[in-house]
Parts: sequence; structure tokens; C-alpha cells
Amino acid sequence: MVGLEQATEILRRLWPDVVVLGVRPRTGGQLSSVYEVCCAEPAQSVIVKVYAEQWRWKQAKEVFVYRRLRADEAGPVPAILLVEPDVSVLGHAFTVMTMLPGRPLSQISAELDHAQVARIYRQLGATLAMIHRIRQDAYGYLTTRVLDPEPDNTAYMTRQFTKKLAEFDQLGGDPALHAGVGAYVAKRIELLGRCEYPVLCHNDFHEGNVLVERVAGNWRMTGFIDVENALAGDPLLDLAKTDYYSARRDPVQRTALAEGYGCLPADWPARSTLYRLYHALELWDWFASIGAEAPLPGIADDIRDMI
Repeated sequence: MVGLEQATEILRRLWPDVVVLGVRPRTGGQLSSVYEVCCAEPAQSVIVKVYAEQWRWKQAKEVFVYRRLRADEAGPVPAILLVEPDVSVLGHAFTVMTMLPGRPLSQISAELDHAQVARIYRQLGATLAMIHRIRQDAYGYLTTRVLDPEPDNTAYMTRQFTKKLAEFDQLGGDPALHAGVGAYVAKRIELLGRCEYPVLCHNDFHEGNVLVERVAGNWRMTGFIDVENALAGDPLLDLAKTDYYSARRDPVQRTALAEGYGCLPADWPARSTLYRLYHALELWDWFASIGAEAPLPGIADDIRDMI
């Protein structure tokens, strides 16, 4: 837990005369803790992100991706103010970054009418299209470089499906469902080869990571956060994750997302289903691996519907 004294010690590295007024926890993930620190001198609030030891390596990745996004003006995203990988200061590595205005879309989306939802989801689609203009040299998981790079999308996604199916089996998944997914993917393997080149993918672009605020009576997107899952891959893989995580049960959201994104290939529906299947499989594996059983039947039903 970061308190006033620790926050002051951290921020004195940026501003020697800093005056910290308060610290409050913000929404954090499984891998890190996030705090909003309000200052009187200078008069601003910043975000302090603290990394658990086993995930400290993700700090360099996050800094690298945020800086690349800002360099290519694919945002808005936070600006990195301070990076401290040395655990001696706080007991953990930490990063200080600017705080974007707004709050997570997930907190207010249920209150919005169809017109407001469509407006925001068009902004989401346009933002993804901006991110996807950043080309990568190979396919694979991204840190400050692509790890275990693959030269084409077929090789990369075949490897990923094989890995996630093995995890599904090891974690006690339904054998019939395992076989069904394998057969479905095998019959559609040629779809994976239609990606021409890899791009930067956020790979977690859902309502919880999108910030919005109300301006003149209308809600608008103010930025996005949490790039810890970024990879180099097919842009449609990224779009399909937003579709599966946030838009899948609402045709207004799905249509607006695609409209905002712009030109999509004619085979987008088929490729999207294949990629949504991958994301559902990966999500089932994740929940099962941390012992969260409640979501598993629903995700398994999603997988059955897709295949």
C-alpha cells in the first residue's frame, strides 16, 4: 500500500518541493497496483503504478509501448514521468505517469442510450485503427521487442491455438469441446494466412481500459490505458478481442466499432469468429488457472456457440 509518506518520497525524484495531498487506490489488475496521487505543489494528480515482483519485467514493456504510442500520436495515452526499476525505494518497482481525464467506460456504459453508445464505439474503432498503423517486424508477444518471433500469422496463431488448447486440456476442460475447437480451427486455417503484415495490437482494448468523460452533455473517449498485454499480430485479432469482451451482445456496439475502424476486409466476419474463439479459449484458460470457476461455464457456452 502506498501512503502519503511513500508517495512524497517517490515524487520528490520528480519535484523536490512536492506537496502531496492524498493517495487513493485506483482500479488495478492481477499484476499490479495503481494509485492516484493528488498534489498541491505542483497542482496536479499523477498515477503511480507498482509492480509485483514476479511481474516486474512488464514495467519495461509498458514504458516502451506507451512511448511508442505517443511517438506515433496513437492516443491519448499517459506520458511516462518516472521509471524506477530499483526495488530498494518502495520495496517494488514503480512507474509514475500522467493521469488522463475521465473514468472507465465500463462504469457508465449501462446508463447510455443507443446514440451515445454508438458515438463512443465509433471512437473506439477509430482509435484501434490508429494503433494498427504502427507496423511490426514479426508476429509474437511484445516486450521491448518481439519474443519468439514468427515470420507469418499462420505460424504464430497455430502456435497460440496449440498452446491454449494444451492448457485447456491440462486445466480440466471438456474433451469434446477441446476436439471441437481443434477441428474448427483446422478447417479454417487458411484464414490465418490472409494477414499481410503484423501491427502493434493493444490486446486488451475493452471498456475497463477505455476512459470517457461528459462534455457539453455528450460522453466522449479521453484515452486508453493498460498496455501490458500488447503483441505484434493481425489487426483483426485485436479488433475481435474488443468485439468479444465488450461488443458481442450488442449489435449497436459491434456496428459502430466497425464503422469507426473504417475499411475492413470482406472476410472480416469469418476471421473475427476465429479470433473471438481464440480469445474465449484464452480467457477460459486464464480463469481456470487462477481458480476462478464461476465464469467458466459461460465462456464454455460461448465457445460452443462459435463452433
